[in-house]
Amino acid sequence: MLAIVNLHGMSEHFRRLERMYAAAPINQYFAPRLHIPEAGVAELRLTIRPDFHHAARAAHGAVYFKVLDDATFFAANSLVEDMFVVTVSFNIYLTRPVSEGEIVGRGRVVSRSKRLYLAEGVLEDERGREIARGSGAFMPSTMSLAELSAYR
Repeated sequence: MLAIVNLHGMSEHFRRLERMYAAAPINQYFAPRLHIPEAGVAELRLTIRPDFHHAARAAHGAVYFKVLDDATFFAANSLVEDMFVVTVSFNIYLTRPVSEGEIVGRGRVVSRSKRLYLAEGVLEDERGREIARGSGAFMPSTMSLAELSAYR
């Protein structure tokens, strides 16, 4: 059964999601920073390092995808208090290369139904220039957040 976050539990739910994200093994490598300021919104920051580069010395598209998918995913999961959300599909447009500095991905849920959440994201470089944008569809899985030790 799908539970929508109530006003009383929102802030704690957001902090638990942020801690869960920080504990994910892949994030030990990328070292992103997630913040969920309100329901349906998430912001992710990542500093570009040379080991994220492709042969032409700019960040690989996988980095763009990771930031946008994670920002939109957590925007969606911020609205679902009981279950882990999964990405059903994701579309991305890479509009500008970036080689260094901090990038910021902002995700926002733009539509939702009982089982499907649609979110859009914009990725900017440290000068505020858009470098990518994407949109995804997300739905609650059968895995309870309470089952995940990192969601504490």
